[in-house]
Parts: sequence; structure tokens; C-alpha cells
Amino acid sequence: MSVARTRAIALLGIEGAIVEVEADLQQGALPGFSLIGLPDTSLGEARERVRAAAANSGHPLSPRRMTINLSPASLPKHGSAFDLAIAVAALAAEGVVSPESVERVAHLGELGLDGRLRPIPGVLPAVLAAARAGVETVIVPSGDEPEASLVPGIRVVGMPSLRETLIFHGAELESEPVEPILRALGGDDDTATTRTEEALDLADVAGNREAVEALRIAAAGGHHLFLLGPPGAGKTMLVSRLPGILPDLSAEQALEVGSLRSLSGLPLGASLSHRPPLESPHHTATTASIVGGGSRAIRPGAAARASHGVLFLDEAPEFSPATLDALRQPLESGTLTVHRASATARFPAAFQLVLAANPCPCGQSGAPDAECVCTPTARRRYLQRMSGPLLDRVDIRLRVHRVTAAQLRLAAETPTMSTAQAREAVLAARERARQRLRGTPWRRNVELPGTWLRSSAGAPSPGSTDPLERALERGVLSMRGFDRVLRVAWTIADLDGVDRPGRDQIGRALHLRQAAA
Repeated sequence: MSVARTRAIALLGIEGAIVEVEADLQQGALPGFSLIGLPDTSLGEARERVRAAAANSGHPLSPRRMTINLSPASLPKHGSAFDLAIAVAALAAEGVVSPESVERVAHLGELGLDGRLRPIPGVLPAVLAAARAGVETVIVPSGDEPEASLVPGIRVVGMPSLRETLIFHGAELESEPVEPILRALGGDDDTATTRTEEALDLADVAGNREAVEALRIAAAGGHHLFLLGPPGAGKTMLVSRLPGILPDLSAEQALEVGSLRSLSGLPLGASLSHRPPLESPHHTATTASIVGGGSRAIRPGAAARASHGVLFLDEAPEFSPATLDALRQPLESGTLTVHRASATARFPAAFQLVLAANPCPCGQSGAPDAECVCTPTARRRYLQRMSGPLLDRVDIRLRVHRVTAAQLRLAAETPTMSTAQAREAVLAARERARQRLRGTPWRRNVELPGTWLRSSAGAPSPGSTDPLERALERGVLSMRGFDRVLRVAWTIADLDGVDRPGRDQIGRALHLRQAAA
């Protein structure tokens, strides 16, 4: 009996776990190839891919009994990324390559029948998991090498085929150059995003100064935003410019955003993007496409891909109410947990939610230049598709109006602030918040808990909360809403450059929460 081992990575959500691939070659047993360790259907088909690839690489598998075990056996394993590890372990058990060499390396990649290695989705989080587990070297398909090399602290070796991998491990084979299977790259993601943001300048917005200020406050504190207004009021135009005034991502955040894109099968380009993502799913999107899911491997949805960025739901009442309500839990916790019968996957979901809606089905309710044809019942039913508990988690709710000719003339004389100016103010406000919150686990005002807001460190100026307390007594505000108004007030104070919110900041924050009522 001869046993050889190597390592692979099993992904469950964005997290990866080391899987030990063991190959046992038995003497005197009936010929066969058994794969055990809770593989799914696509992984179970690896037997045939490995047989054909090994034969076409110059070393057919022995006709003796081969057993491949994927340990730990209780961990679900999905997909074809285990092909290379299975083939290398099997050939190491036969003595084709050094068992000591393959044991030190993690192998990732799908095998073609001709022995070439195909790129796989999720290689970035898989290599990241390997690095965190202490693996020093990982072999990936040549097409995945640029993406895998984005992970620091680990040696990445790109291989075009199984044959070249065997030669790397000491097999006595002649090298036969093959055309590697490459992944379609998306170009330099950071550069493309920056060009898009430069083309969408906040100075293009004519009028709607209150909405521009609300956008600046939302960006400075990371607050959720709801814009209500008729078609043509500029809601989409405003939101498309929000990512441009947000700060750059940290290295850790950029790696997390890149991992989520990789899991979704999206190209990353030659470098990680440090600009916040913007996800804008269509209103026909299913709940699974928003929160994540899948019948086999659990993939991230739009809410997870928007982590550290913006999730924009245009025409929000047209989304399924169940889909909208599925966002309530991640809005509080910043994480998404997807439960399936076989496994539970967790994804980051620290996104900034922006909702946009017309005031009624025809869109003309409240517009001075058009007549609404909807009944009061239809208008009420339309907006009630967004539940009260969901809107209670939204800090800023603003009504946006169409720009009049007088406002257009005024906007030409006094232009709106540019994206560069707004971003400079946002960065200064966030730095004030960061300095104030030194020594705490929070960095943005949206993260502040109620206990801190009502403590001596977080309490506003004396007497300034009287309007809030009256609104709480009348039932206009919930306790959650009370805290959210205080968070917005702290953000306004940071933008104004004052040390503590006063009556002015509290009043403006309360107005921004009730302006769409």
C-alpha cells in the first residue's frame, strides 16, 4: 500500500478551508477509482477528467485500485477546483512524482481532457485562505496567476497543464509547451472605475441643493438614503455620483471586495480596485440574486458584492417585498448568512443602501406640473411595498423635486460643488470622526451604538435633543430612529467642524429623516 497527500481549498461562502487530498494505491484489489469525502456531482466527475488528463499528459493511471479521500470528510466540497490536487496525489501514490514535494504545495485547478488547466472561480479567496493557513506555495492555472498573485505573503506558481505540474514536482517527462487557457481580464479595474467617476461629476447636477447636501452627509457618515420624487427629478443622476465622493478602500477592504467579485466569476483586472463598488440590480431580481444562494455552491448576491460600497435599488417599490425585507438583517449586522440544507455560508454585507422611488404608480403625485391619476389607495399601497421596519433603518429620507426654470437659471449663476470638493469635505469629516473615536472599535458615525450616543462622550449639547424627545413621545420616532437621528447629527457636526452636535445639527438631522413623509 502506498499513500500520498497534497492540499486543496474548499470554499464555503467567502471563507476557505484546507482540504487534505489523500491517495491510496492498493495491491491485489479489484481495479477501480473511488472518490470519497462528501463530493458533489461535478466533483464526483473528476474521476473521468483525471483519467483522461493523466493519459494525455504521458502518465496514465495504474489499473489498480485507487482511493481518493478528501479530508475532513464532513466538510461539503463543490466544483472542479480539486481536479489538479486529485491527479497530483494519485500520481504521487504511483511514484511518478515525489510525495514529499506534492505534500508541501496546495493545488487548485480544473483539468481539461487534454491535460490543460482551466481557470476556476474564487481563486482569490482560495489562495487567501491558503496563505492564512500557513501554506507557502500554491499552484494555480496560468489563467488564474495574475489574480492569485494579488494575495501577499504566498508563492504563486502558474501552470498551463498537468504535464508541466508533474515536471515541477520531479517527474521524468519532456516539457511540451501548450497554449494556456487564459481568463478574460477586465483591464485595470481601478483605472476604469476612476475614469467613470471622473465622467460623473457632482457639478453636473443642476439645482436640488438639498439633495446634494444629503448625498454629502450620507457619504461622510456612511448613512442609508431614501430619495422619493417624480420621474426626471434626478434621483438616479444623484446616486450614480455617490461612489465618487466616498473615500478609497483600505487594502483589507479591497481584498475582500475582490474576493467577492472572484467568487461571482467577475474579472478583476491586473490590480485590486480601491474604489467603492456600486451594485444596481434590476427590480426583477430574485431574492437569491440579491442576498446570495445557489443550488450547489453558494454564491454572493448583489448585497454582498456591494460591501464597502453602495447598493442602489432604483424603483424600490417594484422589488418583491420579501426581497426588500431580506435586507433588514444585514443592514443591522453588516453580514449576510445564507442557510442551505447541506451548509451555511457567510458573506460580508457592510453596504450603504440607497433606495429611490416614485411617489405613486404613475409617478406624478405631488408634482406641480402634472396631474396624478392614481387613487389614494393605490398611492398608499404602492409605497407600503417598502415595509416600515425597512424604512426605519434608513437614516436620511428626502423628497426630490423636478428642477424649475428659475432654479436652472440660479444653478447656472452659482454651480453645485464638484465631486472633488465634496470628496475633500467627506474625507475631512471622516478624519474628525476617526480621531474622536480613537480607542473604540468604530470608525464611522453610522456604526455608533446607542449606549455611546447617550453617554457623556456621545451626548449632544445640553437641551439640543428636546425636539427629538418630543418626537419620541408622540410616536413619530422609534428608539432606533432616535439613535439614527443622533448619528446623522454627529456627521453634520463633523462636516460643520464643530466638536458636538447642537440644536442646529439635531434639527437638520431630524428634518432629513422626515422630509419624505
